[in-house]
Amino acid sequence: MIDIEDRLTFDERSTVDYILAMRKRWADTLYPALAEEYRADGAPAQTVEEAGERFRNLNLYSWFSHLERVQQKMLWKTAGDAVISRRDDLIDQLGEVRAPKGKLVLNSEVELPDWYTDFDIHIQPGGFFSDDLSAYVYEFGARIVMLRDNDGYKFHQLFTQTALPDLPDAARVVDIGCGFGKSTRPLANRYPKAEVIGIDFAAPGLRLAHAEAEAEGVAITYLQGDGRTTGLPDGSCDVVTGTMVLHEMPAQAVKETIQEAARLLRPGGALRFLEFQPTGDPFRDATIFEHAERNNEPFFHDLFASDLLEFCREAGLTDASWSPFDERNEGVRPEGWGDRREWHFPWAALAANKPEN
Repeated sequence: MIDIEDRLTFDERSTVDYILAMRKRWADTLYPALAEEYRADGAPAQTVEEAGERFRNLNLYSWFSHLERVQQKMLWKTAGDAVISRRDDLIDQLGEVRAPKGKLVLNSEVELPDWYTDFDIHIQPGGFFSDDLSAYVYEFGARIVMLRDNDGYKFHQLFTQTALPDLPDAARVVDIGCGFGKSTRPLANRYPKAEVIGIDFAAPGLRLAHAEAEAEGVAITYLQGDGRTTGLPDGSCDVVTGTMVLHEMPAQAVKETIQEAARLLRPGGALRFLEFQPTGDPFRDATIFEHAERNNEPFFHDLFASDLLEFCREAGLTDASWSPFDERNEGVRPEGWGDRREWHFPWAALAANKPEN
């Protein structure tokens, strides 16, 4: 498979490096400086709303806010230009899969809900579903968004290693919102003898996921469909999972997705989602809420305002819990996120189980 970064020109590489450096300094230099200015401004706020009001009046806030959105726009412009200039080669390789190990099943009849199509999520022009190249753009851009720390899908590997249970060989694992396969291939590595199924709305993402899985010799089934109504049989799955997908749904869709996961699970099966949760620090959490606004993530607030543990219980699942997740090297970290100076996503693992009969 073509890796676009291996084909970047000198000017393209310089632009990518500049955006990456700006994003890193925004997180590890500007954010701590803003936090210090906030602490010097008076007693800590008691609520996220109060903290947000306070920091929006700080001197550094305009730079913090402006640079976050500007570098995101620069990222997608650079990624989009790099992908489009190589369009023919990239499109060709999607059709080059021969004697596949896995399966790709696209369904043009799948109805894409308005909440999925009406926003350019992450400010990516046209979103993830609109063009065959949109998946390449997102895959390339996501490396920079994660500060190159998720290369090789390290976060997803940590999630599968520290949050998911051991399974028998003849297991079935379903990945809801699998995108371009960044979570599905680590699942196949974690469970090499299991049937792994990835489901997503976006045909471009599924085509790329399938092509890359085949290039790696990994047998995965990719289905275009709705994670709320997968069409898979009742009680047919050992694990239902997803990474960074629930925060991109309105609250009702999140609830329906959890209900569908509960329907799919066998007795004793496990629900596991990697998501975000508030840290409990009003200042840090206020900057996370602001990130949702600046990054075109309209349902971040729905996730934080919803009781997903109650959703799990209502769906008949037990032992529902959230655990902080350290994406750097530890994975699930029940004792908390720790004292981190830099801005970071508040990763957390949602876990629940289907009761045994």
